[in-house]
Amino acid sequence: MKPSSELQAFMNNFQFFQPLNFHKSEKRQNRKPSMNPTLVFFIIILCSTSISICLADNDNLQDACPANTTVTRMVFINGFPCKNPSSISSADFTTSNLKHAGDTDNFLHSSVNIVTAADFPGLNTLGLSIARTDLDLDGMVMPHSHPRASELFFVRKGIVLAGFIDTNNTLFESLINEGDVFLFPRGLLHFCMNAGYEPAIAFSVMNSQNPGVVSIGGAVFETDKLLIDKIIRRLISVRGTNMANFSKIHIQ
Repeated sequence: MKPSSELQAFMNNFQFFQPLNFHKSEKRQNRKPSMNPTLVFFIIILCSTSISICLADNDNLQDACPANTTVTRMVFINGFPCKNPSSISSADFTTSNLKHAGDTDNFLHSSVNIVTAADFPGLNTLGLSIARTDLDLDGMVMPHSHPRASELFFVRKGIVLAGFIDTNNTLFESLINEGDVFLFPRGLLHFCMNAGYEPAIAFSVMNSQNPGVVSIGGAVFETDKLLIDKIIRRLISVRGTNMANFSKIHIQ
């Protein structure tokens, strides 16, 4: 007995009455998922951009943003809040903090004064900070690093031995005369010491408004003249150093 035309039309309208192809379904289940190459490229570009943003201070979105350090901070942000644009003046872009020599009457015979956006409002959001280094006779700055900034070291007066150590424990050093510039890469241990007969003065520019300082001086227990003697003797005995250049260094 054949089904009526109405029943036949009803059966043809439903897929579950049609034969199922189990082989095709099995192949689909075993097929490995693939990602669109365009999507992969977009994700790589996005990650690269995010890493670049994290490695540098944020770009300025206005002409200037002098820091407002007088308000009580209810929300903590990366940097300082900006002053009201109507209250910005020329004083925000001028500082005398590096005008005078620092106190070198200490066991290192040196002084380092770093000026950041907290002290110089005009530096806020510009990714800059400045410093002054004073080195008396036999003065030195202990090895330290700036985790957030590279440093351009400019000698204003005297002769300075400056150097840094890279991640392969290779020492790069040079005698810097008046008017010369030396570069300390970001995050690497570096030092400087007076290699002349007179006090030395140097100024630095760093590419972060808050470079940070990590010193190894606090990790040792010897803080007397014996420690300085050991460090100086170590520095002047490194491989490739010309001892004639250090005949002016006095070790008491």
